[in-house]
Amino acid sequence: MPPKALTITELTRGIKHLLEGNLGRVFLQGEISNLARPNSGHLYFNVKDDNAQIAGVMFRSVAQRTRFALENGLEILLHGRITVYEPRGVYQLIVDRVEPLGAGAFQLAFEQMKSRLSAEGLFDPEYKQPLPFLPRGIGVVTSPSGAAIRDILNVLGRRFPSIPILINPVSVQGDVAAKEIASAIGHFQGMENIDLLIVGRGGGSVEDLWSFNEEVVARAIFKSKIPIISAVGHETDFTIADFVADLRAPTPSAAAELAVPLLSDLTDRVGNAGRRLISSLQQQLQVHGEALNYYQKRLRSPQWVIQRHMQRVDELNGRLSNLIYNQLQGADNRQESLYQQLRHHSPLPRIEQSQIRIKDLKRQLLSQSSLILERNRNRLQAQTQLLNSASPLSIMDRGYAMVTDSENRPLTSVKAVKVNSPFSVLVPDGLIRGRVETVVPSPPRGSKPKSEP
Repeated sequence: MPPKALTITELTRGIKHLLEGNLGRVFLQGEISNLARPNSGHLYFNVKDDNAQIAGVMFRSVAQRTRFALENGLEILLHGRITVYEPRGVYQLIVDRVEPLGAGAFQLAFEQMKSRLSAEGLFDPEYKQPLPFLPRGIGVVTSPSGAAIRDILNVLGRRFPSIPILINPVSVQGDVAAKEIASAIGHFQGMENIDLLIVGRGGGSVEDLWSFNEEVVARAIFKSKIPIISAVGHETDFTIADFVADLRAPTPSAAAELAVPLLSDLTDRVGNAGRRLISSLQQQLQVHGEALNYYQKRLRSPQWVIQRHMQRVDELNGRLSNLIYNQLQGADNRQESLYQQLRHHSPLPRIEQSQIRIKDLKRQLLSQSSLILERNRNRLQAQTQLLNSASPLSIMDRGYAMVTDSENRPLTSVKAVKVNSPFSVLVPDGLIRGRVETVVPSPPRGSKPKSEP
């Protein structure tokens, strides 16, 4: 009797139990290939060496906890569980932890983040804001219980104690630290009197400083309208926040020293500047005083100048009076001479004779004008009577009328009119208008008129 045949499902399930029961969890070393990132957030890839490969799966929860990003060609160490994907009958590794070969996970994640943000321009010098020379107020984002806040407050109080300081306490390590730091930076943006921020913490391991490598912190620093000094860890520690910030300080104490000038230095500078100003003013006053003394010695008394000019005015006034008198005397003499000449050549006798002659001519002219006017008046009356006798109006007064066409031309022949053509009849006391009904030509002269039927 042949053995009972197994189904594919039974075989696959048996292989799955065999693998999981004998191998269980394993560590593998290999190179990532055929990496796929679907929208679900799960990662699917192959892990291979020179002679073989195995499928790997990293679910979304594990991928989100992984510090660095998986990439094709990356050499890694994987820890996971061997299982069989029954629908396809293939075995695969369910990954629950992964570490890069060579550099640690944190270092690899750091380099990946740095490369990506640098490509976006977040580190470019053109976006760096200058620090204010003397801030109106300083905001500090750090832990309220760490050594960093004590160092910052001590240095600021020593260098410039009168500057207001506002502390926004945050966690500087742990899962929520990055979000708190980013939120605190955003909170300061609406404050008018805060024009400088210090963001940082004291030293620690790479894991302790990792919050300042998170992307959310980097983007909050980049978006800040307030200049930011990054002060994370010790001098040898570098974080992503250091590259994005407007200025990196090696330590929190150094950040405080960079934030404000030393008050005593400012006082000395102001004092030196005041002394230099006073010295310069004194030198200028001395130079101007010497110049004033020089010009005072050369300047004559205004009274002496006025007196000299008054004497000159009197002299010129006397000369002018003599000149005017001489000119007036000469004018009088010339006037008398001209008067005598005028009397000798006076036209008055000729004028009187001319006036008598004019009167005689006037009388003659009036007499002749009257005669000529009378003759012209008589002639005009005769011509007027002759004209009236020949006028059509005078003829109409004797019982006649004048007939004209539509253009006021006299009608002298029946040939000039047609039936229905308009005509006008002018009589002494008015105008008569009408239209032609019939046209009857007159018989030739010498013929007898035809009798009407």
